[in-house]
Amino acid sequence: MSVDAVSSVSTTSSSSVTSATSASSLDYDSFLSLLVAEMSNQDPLNPTDSTEYIAQFATFSQVEQSIQTNSKLDSMMAVSALTQANSLIGRTITSSDGETTGVVAAVRAGSSGIEAVLESGDSVVLETGTEVE
Repeated sequence: MSVDAVSSVSTTSSSSVTSATSASSLDYDSFLSLLVAEMSNQDPLNPTDSTEYIAQFATFSQVEQSIQTNSKLDSMMAVSALTQANSLIGRTITSSDGETTGVVAAVRAGSSGIEAVLESGDSVVLETGTEVE
C-alpha cells in the first residue's frame, strides 16, 4: 500500500488555493474583456436577449462607479491623514523600532505612507508603535 507524503499534499492544496483566489478576483479590464468576448462570440441566429445586455451594462456601470469612488476615497483618506499628521510639527517623535528620534519639521505622503520629516533630515513612517511626545 502506497501513501503520499503530507508535504506534497499540502503543497498541492496551497497552490490550488492560490490559483483559485487569483481566479476569483476580477478587475475592471477583465470584466470588460469578458463582456466583449461574450458579445463577439454569440450565435448570430440566436442572439442574446436585449434585457440581458442591459443588465450586463448596468453591472459594468456599477463596477466603473465603484472604482471611481474608491479612488476618491483614497484621495480623501490621504488628505485627512496629512491634516492629522500636520499637528505633529514641532513635537518629538520616535520611530517604532526606537532607532530614530527627533523634532518633526514637516510631514509628507511617501511611498510607504505618511512620513514625518525630522529637523535632522531623517524621516519616520507614521505606523503602529511610533511614539509622539
